[in-house]
Amino acid sequence: MSIVFASLAQREVDDAVAWYEDQLPGLGERFRAEIRHGLARIEAHPAAWPVERGEVRKYLLNRFPYKLLYAIEPSQQLVILAVVHQHRRPDYWVDRSR
Repeated sequence: MSIVFASLAQREVDDAVAWYEDQLPGLGERFRAEIRHGLARIEAHPAAWPVERGEVRKYLLNRFPYKLLYAIEPSQQLVILAVVHQHRRPDYWVDRSR
């Protein structure tokens, strides 16, 4: 199963990595590693994570206050729609899932 990032989701990752690196060198890379770990778990068990809304599922990161929102396409491709900070505007991403 392949994983594809929506362009806005990739930008969210890049922005968060840059912000964490500004806070503490190396922290951005730890954030990116946590994303990779989450992606591996999602890829191994795509239907295991709870539904956030409609067909969009969520995976909560362990060490950072973020969640990965993704959809399983009929082609069995996983699309990461958003990388959402859990304490900010919770529904800003909803239009992406349409």
